[in-house]
Amino acid sequence: MTATWRSGNAELAMKKDAGLERKVTSGWRPATQAVRGGTWRSEHGETSEALFLTSGYTYDDAETVAARFAGDEEGMTYSRLQNPTVAMLEERIALMEGAEACRAQASGMAAMTTALLCQLETGDHVVAARAAFGSCRWLTDALLPKWGIETTTIDGRDNDAWKRAIRSNTKLFFFETPANPTMDIVDLNFVCGLARENDIVSIVDNAFATAALQRPLDFGADIVAYSATKLMEGQGRVLAGAVCGSAEFINETLLPFQRNTGPNLSPFNAWVVHRGLETLDMRAHRQSENALLVGKFVEKRVPITLHPGLASHPQHALAAKQMKAFGPIFSFILDGGAKQAMALLNALELIDISNNIGDSRSLMTHPASTTHASMSEEARTEMGVDPGMLRINIGLEDPQDLIDDLDQALKKVGL
Repeated sequence: MTATWRSGNAELAMKKDAGLERKVTSGWRPATQAVRGGTWRSEHGETSEALFLTSGYTYDDAETVAARFAGDEEGMTYSRLQNPTVAMLEERIALMEGAEACRAQASGMAAMTTALLCQLETGDHVVAARAAFGSCRWLTDALLPKWGIETTTIDGRDNDAWKRAIRSNTKLFFFETPANPTMDIVDLNFVCGLARENDIVSIVDNAFATAALQRPLDFGADIVAYSATKLMEGQGRVLAGAVCGSAEFINETLLPFQRNTGPNLSPFNAWVVHRGLETLDMRAHRQSENALLVGKFVEKRVPITLHPGLASHPQHALAAKQMKAFGPIFSFILDGGAKQAMALLNALELIDISNNIGDSRSLMTHPASTTHASMSEEARTEMGVDPGMLRINIGLEDPQDLIDDLDQALKKVGL
């Protein structure tokens, strides 16, 4: 199965919701949805999405508020439940993803935590790919077991390992692809299909790609979770997260958990992410192009380069099958360990040292001492986070300037 984008004539309708004109546009392709999907407009006819900075709402009469709280009438009740600016973002992300529904979260980790905890209970079992963001590994390695939820971490690249890990109480498969920071690729079609065959829910962290480059739901995933802080927002300004899935899951399983625990996205942060989504498709593809050029240069100078867009990557063919482009992020490993890696970071003149990714600026970090520092050395070794590994996010600068900066830094550390 290859990645395909929904086509056809846009299905246009206008709905009234809380005094706003709401355009329903289910047929557009993801790049168009990122700019116009789910737009709501007030009587002022504003071009840009309006920013509603309010915690609560007023009502014309007591019967109206009672009907809304009972679920008998649509409309806003409280910004921990609904806010027009946040709701516009949720509808837009769902349309981009090809999902029935979406709920925005306060951060990427709020999204991962909510997606897991809203449906797990003591006695359940989770299978997770071992290559993952450090905080995601903390969830599976520390938090879930603390509450009596069994977890098994496997090599997500190994299809047979997913099969072997299934138990009678397995409830979830949880993984990233591409994975942070090793750039492991998980076979979406196989793993999500295996999950469905065994009545297991699959959750995919799609932050490295977004719907602009990869849509896991097209390959059978049940839930897609995001750190929208990253490529979606794209300019390092705010924290945000999102969870996409079926309307039944979002409204009946996730929403009660979110409503009562409160990991909600602020309207202002939602408004900023809106601004980022308008340029997401352009940025994602341009940064992918830049990253491939820089990756080809780096590959000639360092012992190991982990970039799924390079023919040298062991899962290049699978990545090409699942992704429209390979994203802005890749990693490489130096033989000189942490000392040489940090010396290279200190030698950079243009590229910033930062643990963030998805930014329009080029950033580099040392995962073993930052994003994965909370993990044990044994766990880092198991998942392939070498002391000499550096992860780089390629931005929108001229790629030759980035190559020149890397060239001089590599020379300073003897490469």
